[in-house]
Amino acid sequence: MNATSQTKPTLLVAILTLIALGLLAWIYILPTWWVSLTAPNYPEEAFPDGVRIQFHMNGVFNGCKKVETAEITEDVALDCVHEMDTINHYVGMYPIAAGGPIERSFSQFLLVFLGVMLLGFMCTKPKIRMVILGFGFAAIAIWMYLTLYGDNGFNYENEGYVTAMVTSMDQEASGESAEEESSGGGGIVELLRKSLEESGIKVETGGETRDATAEQTSLSEKERLIEQLKQNYQRDYEKGMVTEPWNGSTYQIMAWHYGKSLGRYFPDPSKIDPMVKNLKLAINVVFVGLLGAMVVLVFGARKNGGLLFWLLVAVPLALPLFFIIDYSAWLWWYGHTLSDLGAFTVKPFMPTVFGQGKVAQFATHSYPDKGFGVMVLLSLVLAVAALIRRKQFKQGAGD
Repeated sequence: MNATSQTKPTLLVAILTLIALGLLAWIYILPTWWVSLTAPNYPEEAFPDGVRIQFHMNGVFNGCKKVETAEITEDVALDCVHEMDTINHYVGMYPIAAGGPIERSFSQFLLVFLGVMLLGFMCTKPKIRMVILGFGFAAIAIWMYLTLYGDNGFNYENEGYVTAMVTSMDQEASGESAEEESSGGGGIVELLRKSLEESGIKVETGGETRDATAEQTSLSEKERLIEQLKQNYQRDYEKGMVTEPWNGSTYQIMAWHYGKSLGRYFPDPSKIDPMVKNLKLAINVVFVGLLGAMVVLVFGARKNGGLLFWLLVAVPLALPLFFIIDYSAWLWWYGHTLSDLGAFTVKPFMPTVFGQGKVAQFATHSYPDKGFGVMVLLSLVLAVAALIRRKQFKQGAGD
């Protein structure tokens, strides 16, 4: 192999791969897709974008903005995730938080996993590549295990994921009884309590006075959100709705939250309990599956140009395709897993994946957002890098 003829393509692939790694990180903080509902009872003056939500890799977030016009002024934007859940539940659709629980929780591991694969692809020396993949995957495996199964492992989840989960719990708490809300629940009471505490006012809760300023300033935002989840869990534990005491593992919190989400509007244990069991099984299967994939990829890294080597770039390159498949599958699930407890009975249907559709009096809009555009750009960059590397290996074999 002519070393001089290999230097330039190696450098080009390295540059393109580093660009791809930057794009991969950028994808995680951008909205990937958005969905909006418009209807005559949601006038454009008050809802310029309709009832809009945004899908991120780690959760679903509010896509509605504050309206500030001569006629309307809002201090806080309408929570359109909650609004869309309210609309959908009339036809028996489960809340948005019930969809993609594995994908959202594992998203941080999966993107880092793809990043390690790209680092392996960038390296042309098999032995060094195996070391990179081995150490990288080992670190992910430990991180993943501690997060999913370790005590207080939920602390290792990213703040966006935690925020989306707490927002969902706040919506549920707003429907609790006045007695439960006064004991420190979420919803409007929680927002008022937080506002008072931020002003330094002592808040009395259940007969106890707390110096809110001293307490809150000692916690980070994520710690405060996790503490709020813990309080919700503890109330369910005291009422016998969960049997295990809080240990703070992501596995425990995911299963509990999934059951709460499914039962928010349709409390039917005969259907919810099996779905929660399936989620627990899926968490374990995905965890073991990722460990198996790591072993296979390290084994395949021992030589250049094999099928397993090309997976190092092919899998990250196909990220937009994987997203579309997963997104479409969950839309199908929402439209074909309808509760009998809905106010209206409708036939199973496939919600609109891309473009504009119609459901009753609502027009549905579903389109890619900035994050998906970055995914496509990532694919193009990696496609060029893969072509250069393929030509480099062929040229090397010829030399």
